[in-house]
Amino acid sequence: MNALDALHTRNSVAQLTEPAPSDAELNNIFQAAMRASDHRRLRPWKFLVIEGDARHKLAELMLNIKLQDQPDMPEEKQQDLLKKPLRAPMIVITIAKIRDNEKVPNVEQLLSAGGATQLMLAAAHAQGVGAVWRTGDIAYDPRLHEGLKLEAGDTIVGFVYLGTPKTVKRLAEMNPSDYVSHWQG
Repeated sequence: MNALDALHTRNSVAQLTEPAPSDAELNNIFQAAMRASDHRRLRPWKFLVIEGDARHKLAELMLNIKLQDQPDMPEEKQQDLLKKPLRAPMIVITIAKIRDNEKVPNVEQLLSAGGATQLMLAAAHAQGVGAVWRTGDIAYDPRLHEGLKLEAGDTIVGFVYLGTPKTVKRLAEMNPSDYVSHWQG
């Protein structure tokens, strides 16, 4: 698939199954991430790959955190939470590695990690790998950061679920002119 076709047709794929991306496909996905806009080349990102049994451990970690806040959570909701990390054979967590820099504000570093994530989604699509970017309130919980052994200042940008698409849905075409204006001073 050529680059413009990949960019023009990319779509989030929520229904994913085995297999996960191959090592070569995953390497291409990460190579694309490295091309994100990055003021002063701080490389303000890190990627944490979770697959196999580690997805169950992530599910248990997330459930334990939620139970601390909601100890009376119904069993049905607990089971739903345990299934979330199993929605795909692989999850890549994008982490913004924000550090103090007098020339690069924190927001630019966060946006750079977001840009890397978007490029990962495009690279996945270009290779026929299904992907969806999810977050949710748990992404910002310090207890999750501690459980994942993140460092101070790290921020989770999102959970990228990767796998083989169960179904392919094409989005309706959009007209860019509906969202673009020209400023004349």
